[in-house]
Amino acid sequence: MARLRFEGFVIVSANGMLADAANVMPGTLKFDADKVFFSEGLDRVELVLHGRNSFEDQPNSARRNRIVLTRATSALARDANDPKAILWNPSGASFDDACAMAGVASGTIAVIGGPDVFAMFASRYDVFWLSQAHRLQMPEGQGVFPGVPERSPQAILTDWGLSADGSRILDGANQVTVTPWRRKS
Repeated sequence: MARLRFEGFVIVSANGMLADAANVMPGTLKFDADKVFFSEGLDRVELVLHGRNSFEDQPNSARRNRIVLTRATSALARDANDPKAILWNPSGASFDDACAMAGVASGTIAVIGGPDVFAMFASRYDVFWLSQAHRLQMPEGQGVFPGVPERSPQAILTDWGLSADGSRILDGANQVTVTPWRRKS
């Protein structure tokens, strides 16, 4: 298989949460500037990869090829509700097989969650785009990666061999930034 490029995308609260206690991304974690950043990022990839509880509610969502990790199939299956989606059970089929079924042999794959999916591809990220709402605390919630909140998302990204490459303000009024974490050479 040709080289694939992996990019992670997520927005988290100040304490590293991507969902509330009900495992739902709350409206308080949705910011217009980050939605634009996220949508533009997904518009340039060949494939979106996520778990069954994650999704991207973007204008171009229906046009994107995707792989959804799930135990609802034993290996690989087409999603009856989405002709551009492949259902993949990693215990029954390889990632290469899932990509082949999705018709993707090269290009960029956007990994958009959840925590276990992010961790599954830890060694493969070329860049991980970590957006953070610095004013928002979510004391009860789901951490972005296994090990959060005991450890910060930044510490885990460092452990995965990634380094912060500056930050950009997406929304100054709400103190929302995005930081690219790049694979160390």
